[in-house]
Amino acid sequence: MIVVLIGYMASGKSTLGRILAEKLNYNFIDLDDYIEEQEQTSVNEIFKLRGEIYFRKKETQYLKAILKNNTNTILSLGGGTPCYGNNMEVILKSEDVVSIYLKASIPTLVSRLKNEKAKRPLIAHIKTDDLLSEFIGKHLFERSQFYNQAEKTISTDNKTEHKIIEDLLFKLL
Repeated sequence: MIVVLIGYMASGKSTLGRILAEKLNYNFIDLDDYIEEQEQTSVNEIFKLRGEIYFRKKETQYLKAILKNNTNTILSLGGGTPCYGNNMEVILKSEDVVSIYLKASIPTLVSRLKNEKAKRPLIAHIKTDDLLSEFIGKHLFERSQFYNQAEKTISTDNKTEHKIIEDLLFKLL
């Protein structure tokens, strides 16, 4: 089985994915890290030098390859991955794949993202918490139609990592 974790940036996909993989004795793949390995440069640099369209094409290519060639894997997607091309359809139609939306509220996301803007190309330019909140709200509105197609949803607001992992394991077993 491949468990695909979907959600907005800072919803916990990578952190929780690593813990879940360890608990299940599964492999863990962070799609952004995988892309960086394959392209031999950072996602930031890909966006700067090649543009978002190039990145999204590569993202789809690598997503399909991972879903086809792996088993017993937790796959953490980038926040935009389900929203481009036919990625969500690919995930939902893949055999032995379970998709889980890690849902976090705007205030939760703002509190997690405000100190890591420099590492995140989509929000690096945003100056204030209010503008960040507005940006996230707009993005979530646009992306929710994709995120909500996931087979399962878990809210991460006001929960410890331990509690979210419990919820994930309960949904999977």
